[in-house]
Amino acid sequence: MDRFQEMQIFMAVAEEEGFAAAARSLRISPPSVTRAIAAMEERIGTQLLSRTTRSLHLTEAGQRYLEDCRRILGELDEAEEAAAGSYSVPCGLLTVTASVLFGELYIAPLMADYLDQYPSVHLNAMFVDRVVSMADEGIDVAIRIGHLRENNLNAIKVGEVRQVICAAPAYFERYGRPKHPEDLSSANIVMSSASHLLSDWVFMKDSNPLSFRFNPRLVVTANQAAINIASRGWGLTRVLSYQVASRVGAGELELVLEDYEPPALPIHVVYQKSNRVAAKVRTFVDFLVERLERDEALIPSAQGPT
Repeated sequence: MDRFQEMQIFMAVAEEEGFAAAARSLRISPPSVTRAIAAMEERIGTQLLSRTTRSLHLTEAGQRYLEDCRRILGELDEAEEAAAGSYSVPCGLLTVTASVLFGELYIAPLMADYLDQYPSVHLNAMFVDRVVSMADEGIDVAIRIGHLRENNLNAIKVGEVRQVICAAPAYFERYGRPKHPEDLSSANIVMSSASHLLSDWVFMKDSNPLSFRFNPRLVVTANQAAINIASRGWGLTRVLSYQVASRVGAGELELVLEDYEPPALPIHVVYQKSNRVAAKVRTFVDFLVERLERDEALIPSAQGPT
């Protein structure tokens, strides 16, 4: 077995957190996995994996070696793709990530259109409400909402979204409309814990921040659940403007306290910096940017007052 195969097996064991699971994912026998890891550790002269009857985890040396394996195998893939012409022709597997609701509402429909144009590309989408490490999880393109922390990525701004307070008309008929953020202290609030962007309810007035601490009566783990509950007239919620654009347009939800909204949050399409950008990444980024920049729900001036 060559060293590249051993590296692939080692990566599978680390990612699957088990020998049997790695064997299943690679479609090889468990003894082959065991022999490969043993051969690596004997040749290198150090223990890469600490294992007991119940658990398996990387040693410090194993963690460093895993990072090196990812880098080396990634460079090998790049070399093979370059030889195959993938830097001039879109082809191969493209992995994309976005937050759950944004991915479902905006990215998934565009992916279908993109695949129709580029039949040699296969797409894998990871829609999760967390900031995914592009390098560690093999992500080619990400759509990020909020201010970027990484400086090792290419980023193209495609729009902005607001942090809005909303409720159903029936709720306002029953309890009245809040005039000031402090009025929310006595309101029925349903809060989503899914997005870190909405965990702090900060408001602005005349460029001065206003911070309030509320005790929501209902906390849910999904943005869509909070929106559904608010739409039924039970209470108020805070979400990103794109998440309720259609319901606000249909009159199912109404926005309040717009004069106290903090500055809009940017939306970026990001991809890793590289001397050579694969055609699948370049064309998908261009495709997303062209489509998202035209979407009125992502243009602050088209969303109403700020």
